[in-house]
Amino acid sequence: MTSIADNISAVQQRVQDALRAAGRSADAVQLLAVSKTKPAEAIRSAYSAGLTAFGENYLQEAEAKIAALSEPLEWHFIGPLQSNKTRPAAELFDWVHSVDRLKIAQRLAAQRPPQRPPLNICLQVNIDREPSKAGLLAEQLSEVASAVAELPALRLRGLMAIPKARTDSAGQRAAFAALRELRDQLNASLPALQANPLDTLSMGMSADLEAAIAEGATIVRVGSDIFGARAPLR
Repeated sequence: MTSIADNISAVQQRVQDALRAAGRSADAVQLLAVSKTKPAEAIRSAYSAGLTAFGENYLQEAEAKIAALSEPLEWHFIGPLQSNKTRPAAELFDWVHSVDRLKIAQRLAAQRPPQRPPLNICLQVNIDREPSKAGLLAEQLSEVASAVAELPALRLRGLMAIPKARTDSAGQRAAFAALRELRDQLNASLPALQANPLDTLSMGMSADLEAAIAEGATIVRVGSDIFGARAPLR
C-alpha cells in the first residue's frame, strides 16, 4: 500500500509534467488536497509531505478538523454552500470556491471577521449547463462578478468549475478552455476588475488535471489520488 507521501509525490510529478508540456512555469499551479471525509491525521501526514492547502466540502466536518489542527494550513471551502450556513465559512476559511449566487457572497462579506484578511472568492460556473449541478451560467457571470467585486471583506479571485466527466483529452480541454475564456472576458470587460483582475482558475481533479493545466488551471483539486478512496457518505 502506498503512503500519502508517495501519492503526493506522484501527483506532484504529474503536475510538473503537465506544466512542462504546456510551457508554463513550475510554480504556476497550486495543488489543493481535497480532504473531505478524511481524518485530521491524514491531513497531518499530507502537511508533513509538504502540502499546506486543503479543501473541504462539509462545514461541520471541517470545523472539527480545523479546531484539531494547529499546523499553519490554508483552508479552502469547495462544497455547496447554503445561505444559512455561510458564517462558519466566512469565519474559518481562507478561500471559498463555490459561490454560485450573489446572496451567498453578500452574506460572506457581512460575516467575515474584521481582523481576518479578505476572503478569497471564486464564482462557480456550470460550464456544461447541467441541470443537476450548481453554478452560474455564462450569461449570469458579468452581473454577479461586478457586484461581488465591490463587496467589502472579499477578494474576487476567479472562477471554478466541475465539468462533466469525460475520458477524451480533447473534450476535457474544451470545457476547461471555455472557463478560461469566460475569465478572460470578465477581465477585459468589467471596470470593477481593472485594479484586481481575476487570476485564478480552480479546475481539474484526479482524472483530468493534465487537461486543466494545459488550459490554464491555477488550482487543481485532488482528493482520491492523494488520500485514497473516500469513505461512503454518511
